[in-house]
Amino acid sequence: MQTNESEYLIDLVVVGAHLSGMPLNKELVELDAKFVRLDATTSDYRLFELPGTAPRKPGLLRVESEAGAAIEVEVWALTPKAFGLFVSRIPSPLGIGTVKLRGGAAAKGFLVEEIAVREAEDISRFGGWRAFRRSVEAAA
Repeated sequence: MQTNESEYLIDLVVVGAHLSGMPLNKELVELDAKFVRLDATTSDYRLFELPGTAPRKPGLLRVESEAGAAIEVEVWALTPKAFGLFVSRIPSPLGIGTVKLRGGAAAKGFLVEEIAVREAEDISRFGGWRAFRRSVEAAA
């Protein structure tokens, strides 16, 4: 039985510059990704503002159970071909791993290498990249 690639989609969790309305969201749209839902991680993640990135980007790091915070994310769906192309363009120190979502679901999504957050600001208290960016804009 032959399957059409468009019948099979891979969920992708995005947390920062690829969120709807953010500067890199167009990369998902250009690959015909479909917005699935707004969600949040389990409370074992920390969110950091990565220094020296343009556009500004956060890094999501998994930490010990209950040592983090639930972080707002979006879930997008891509065909396997689009997913592969998208992942091939991700710059270090970001990468794709498995992200645990509230309610027990998990999906592939953006994570950051631990070494990249050693000098970065922990912005987990904001609960997500959008809230953090709003606070920066309000302070300007």
